[in-house]
Amino acid sequence: MLAYAARRLLLAIPTVVGITLLTFLVGHGLPHDLVLVNLGDRASHDPGLVQAFRHRLGLDRPLPVQYLIHLNNIVHGDLGVSIATNRAVREELWLALPATIELAVVAVVVALPPGIFFGILAASRRNSFWDLLTRSFAVVGLAVPTFWLALLLLIVFYFHLGWAVGPGRLDAGFAPPPALTGMYTIDAFVARDYPLFWNAIAHLLLPAAVLAIICCSFIARVTREKMVEVLGQDYIRVAHAKGLSGIRVVTSHALRNALIPVMTVAGTLFAQLMAGSVLTETIFSWPGLGRYAFSSASNLDFPAIMGVALAVGLIYTAINLAVDLIYGLVNPRIRFE
Repeated sequence: MLAYAARRLLLAIPTVVGITLLTFLVGHGLPHDLVLVNLGDRASHDPGLVQAFRHRLGLDRPLPVQYLIHLNNIVHGDLGVSIATNRAVREELWLALPATIELAVVAVVVALPPGIFFGILAASRRNSFWDLLTRSFAVVGLAVPTFWLALLLLIVFYFHLGWAVGPGRLDAGFAPPPALTGMYTIDAFVARDYPLFWNAIAHLLLPAAVLAIICCSFIARVTREKMVEVLGQDYIRVAHAKGLSGIRVVTSHALRNALIPVMTVAGTLFAQLMAGSVLTETIFSWPGLGRYAFSSASNLDFPAIMGVALAVGLIYTAINLAVDLIYGLVNPRIRFE
């Protein structure tokens, strides 16, 4: 297993380097002038100031040298300074990322068990009521736009019924807990501030429910399709012929082989949520990575945009690496391929 993990880790290194190169080239290919954006119209007419600014950013050097400077800055955690806030992009990403992690983890954890369960139930009872219900839920969940579902839940459960709290991470009367992880639920629980903990949970419910419904639809559909395929294999018929119960055949023989594509979908969904659910975070005023990316794009904050692009690329690489390692645990044959 260690050799398999080492191989996967080595394969991830060129991907990371490629991501840094791609973000660098995209940043230099955008139709904007960094000098004009940072200094403004008046200051950009001062030749001495422009030359000093270009030298400070390394813009007066050849493109390969600029990329090496860019790579060195990334290694040292320097992602530039936001034009809109004049703060380090690294600091702003670290503030936004825990909120997205909190939301994404809860959504995927809530979506996985029912998605897998109903997918198995639908596959083992094809053309039954449960199969029709699962397929209908999957189709609706995949077809409904995210922003429409978010607005629907917000209008019904917050405005009309009053069962849920409003947008944001906390009510106006609560101060954020002492920063430990940046995730309010964990930090409040560690600080033993239980009213704050439950308030953070209440604010997490609606946005997490929106994302969980969509994720559950994907997972249920893929689980059903793969389980139908696996349950038709010869070794499953042999297991039934030996007198094994249906539950044991499904859990001990079919499920493990069907989990590979399910894990792929779950990992991809988690990576997408970690990259920022722009519409959900914007509608619920959730200060995560998606909302930060949206505000950066709206303000033409190019250093922040490039920082978000780099962060998203690294997130996808890390999650894909984690999924590959889980593959090796679920199916030992993959380690030797």
